[in-house]
Amino acid sequence: MVIESTSTGYSAYVPDLPGCIAAGSSVDEVRSNIRKAVDIHLRSMREDGDPIPEPSTAVDYVDAA
Repeated sequence: MVIESTSTGYSAYVPDLPGCIAAGSSVDEVRSNIRKAVDIHLRSMREDGDPIPEPSTAVDYVDAA
C-alpha cells in the first residue's frame, strides 16, 4: 500500500489492485481502512471470477544528502 498525506488527512491505495483505495484522518485509521478495502476488493474479485493479480510493484527508499 501507498499512504499519502492530504489536506484533510491521509489516503492510501494498492498499486497492484487498481481501484482499491481508502482514506482516514490519521495514519493508523487509513491503515485499518485499507486493510478492510483490500479484503473487500479481493473477495469481490473472487466472487466475480476475476483473476487475482500477482504482486508486481516494489517500493524502496533512497537516502539523499
